[in-house]
Amino acid sequence: MSVADTAEAWWALDPDPDTRAELRALLETGDEAELERRFAGRLAFGTAGLRAPLGAGPLRMNRVVVRQATAGLARFLPDGATVAIGYDARHKSDVFAQDVAGVVAAAGGRPLLLPLPLPTPVLAFAVRHLGADAGVMVTASHNPPADNGYKVYLGDGAQIVPPADAEIAAAIDAVAAEGPIAVADPDDPRIEVLGAAVVSAYLDAVLAGGLVAARDVNIVYTAMHGVGRDVLLAAFGRAGFPAPNVVVEQGEPDPDFPTVAFPNPEEPGALDLALARARAAAADVVLANDPDADRLGVAVPTADGADWRALSGDEIGALLADHVLRNTEGDDRLVVTTVVSSRLLGRMAAAHGVHFAETLTGFKWIARPALTHPEWRFVFGYEEALGYLVGDVVLDKDGIGAALAFAGLVADLKTRDQTVHDRLAALAEEHGLHATRALTLRFDGEGGLARITARMAGVRRDLPGTLGGRAVEQVRDLLDDPWLPVTDALLFSLDGGSRVVMRPSGTEPKLKCYLEVVAPVAGDLPGARRRADAALTDLTTDLDQRLSG
Repeated sequence: MSVADTAEAWWALDPDPDTRAELRALLETGDEAELERRFAGRLAFGTAGLRAPLGAGPLRMNRVVVRQATAGLARFLPDGATVAIGYDARHKSDVFAQDVAGVVAAAGGRPLLLPLPLPTPVLAFAVRHLGADAGVMVTASHNPPADNGYKVYLGDGAQIVPPADAEIAAAIDAVAAEGPIAVADPDDPRIEVLGAAVVSAYLDAVLAGGLVAARDVNIVYTAMHGVGRDVLLAAFGRAGFPAPNVVVEQGEPDPDFPTVAFPNPEEPGALDLALARARAAAADVVLANDPDADRLGVAVPTADGADWRALSGDEIGALLADHVLRNTEGDDRLVVTTVVSSRLLGRMAAAHGVHFAETLTGFKWIARPALTHPEWRFVFGYEEALGYLVGDVVLDKDGIGAALAFAGLVADLKTRDQTVHDRLAALAEEHGLHATRALTLRFDGEGGLARITARMAGVRRDLPGTLGGRAVEQVRDLLDDPWLPVTDALLFSLDGGSRVVMRPSGTEPKLKCYLEVVAPVAGDLPGARRRADAALTDLTTDLDQRLSG
């Protein structure tokens, strides 16, 4: 079949008037190049499931893709499987979620649909709480407004990993080849719409497993136009915190994210409104969720109190880990992070005598040590991209539970007349200053992913002997590694304890480099910071020149 014939067949399956009209316009104009971009393959499960811009075709997010993916999942699961279904407030999320429920019902399963747009951690919690065989969350997290996505959890409460992802993908291919997918009507009695009890149970579980003690803290909060506000306010109210000062311009769900270029607390400018509110309110801390509230961004006053600054993902991770480890007990405790995050957590774990694991990027991997070692007690996991999990209430990142923990951390430090800067300084004195920085290179436009692949292949062909003026002592290629699953990443260990990790993004057309320099402090923290910053700048300059051309 020609690409036009393939597109015509897709058009006949599509129940959505928006994407039907879009595809018909492409067919009538004969835009074969654009049709090839949409029909040259099928979305694959990446770091966070399926994710792509909205639009017609198997390489975009649309109702046909959602129906086929769900039919494949239903075929993979046992007959009569129960599937919990959640969705955020992005464009088409509610429609996609209803299609998921309809396909599950038509396939003989039991769909349990969350009652309204809710944070991803609520769905991740609901899978185990409701005894479901699987869960589907319709979200694209912090991606641009044009995107949406589809995350799959199995009954253990964690996102799918190999071989399940490949087996589900094969089932999707099979059902897609068979033609139209059966879908129950939205009012079909087999579709059970859940009530508020599941959210209440999530809140109870988060508070029961939390570390809340002191509560005297003045918080500014932004939901980043997402679905986190109401659940977070309910959590803070139940925990006895003063009500956070909400950034009203970003409080209501809005799939267009009108006040930010990218709805990600990491992005420059995303916290500007929150920081302005914090200055006016003389706040102690800014807490920010991304649109599906599975991530947590934090900003605090600078050490001299003159202004505000956002903490890095690794700084938040170190502070939360320190708070958890100082407020829990037992040598059965387990903490987990990823190969692209700071190695400080490993040193902290050794100092506290607890178990430590390092995984691939993504919480689908961070959850694995907790599942494979049930004799250990998972107390904390994080990845530097603002993903944190305190306790094991869910087995995915949880921006609501992490926000509660961080608020308690700040309040606890206030009782001792200390700040987060004081605590970070103490950790640096004890374990060495672990300074990190990320370099992200975007490859937008046609062929972007191919250019990223070519850059990685080029580095492998001509491995550098030095980076940033530091000798490369060891190269670890995760395409061929005995300890971790196969993935496209390179780890460079450098002279003096520095490290560089290079990998393509699993969700966006980006090549990411994660840089870390470890500097001894020996009573001179400002000097250690200057040395580390200079080393990070040298590494950034070198890598940018090597990779951006």
